[in-house]
Amino acid sequence: MLFDVDGRSVVGTDRRDLTVRTDSASDIRVDRATGDRVIVAPARQERTYLPPRRMCPLCPDPDGRSSEIPADDYRVAVFENRFPSLSGDRGRCEVVCFTSDHDGSFARLSREHARLVLDVLAHRTVTLLDRDDVAEVHCFENRGEEIGVTLAHPHGQIYAYPFVTRRTDAMMRSAAAHRAATGADLFASILDEEVTAGVRVVIATEHTTAFVPYAARWPAEVHVYPNRAVHHLGELTDAEADDLADVYLRILRAYDAMYAAPLPYIASWHQYRSGSVEGRLHAELFSIRRSADKVKFLAGSESARDAFITDRAPEDIAADLRAALR
Repeated sequence: MLFDVDGRSVVGTDRRDLTVRTDSASDIRVDRATGDRVIVAPARQERTYLPPRRMCPLCPDPDGRSSEIPADDYRVAVFENRFPSLSGDRGRCEVVCFTSDHDGSFARLSREHARLVLDVLAHRTVTLLDRDDVAEVHCFENRGEEIGVTLAHPHGQIYAYPFVTRRTDAMMRSAAAHRAATGADLFASILDEEVTAGVRVVIATEHTTAFVPYAARWPAEVHVYPNRAVHHLGELTDAEADDLADVYLRILRAYDAMYAAPLPYIASWHQYRSGSVEGRLHAELFSIRRSADKVKFLAGSESARDAFITDRAPEDIAADLRAALR
């Protein structure tokens, strides 16, 4: 386990029994009709589901009796998931606890603490990408019961896939086609076009730009790009990482301010190996709530055909987010 307490990094020995029963071990199967990979993970059926606060496994506990984190306190903690979707030679799943404060949230972290979280994600990304059996590292946060969160304590996850996911593969193929046709980097072109248009930009700083994409699929979808092209969080300078943490926090706080109740959301980091021809670090954030009291469900068109229908114009979403920043 990795802890950071008062700025000190401490690597501890994980003494938990993480043996997965043979009949519950995950499997990766391929849909022969589409070529899509499906992760079959029966062990996840047994994962902890919305326990009372006194039994939260992510709150610190020096004795480790009810917690995954045997410590008096911590700032950020990382450990291997007890109920993994991927394990062994089929990848790895880790949990990242953003704070020891059970009632906190990422949006309420200080900028310095948010930067620490990004540094931890960078450390884990570089470490996992160094493994020969890992093809892609995905750092993400699910926030809110409507999203499907099973633990209320503020936390994220890291999936180290042994394959390239379908969305990443599609993006890489689009990037390669764009470079072949224009000689330019697709992600640089997207950023340049959004900055030039301006109408969908939510925040623009010296080092970072946050915008609602032209073809946003989700309500309150925001993409956050470092202005300099890098492959992963570990390639950022200190100034860039500080600015990225600040912009990321401002977007999450806008999510909290849009309506009377904070938005449930998913935050997903796209990262690539250093030296990759295509691929640019960026975060994609989105909520399933399309108004104060309505949820966007993935029904027939989206679930059965992967053809998204958005109920709100991206330009209106950007205007609402800019207003929420004030």
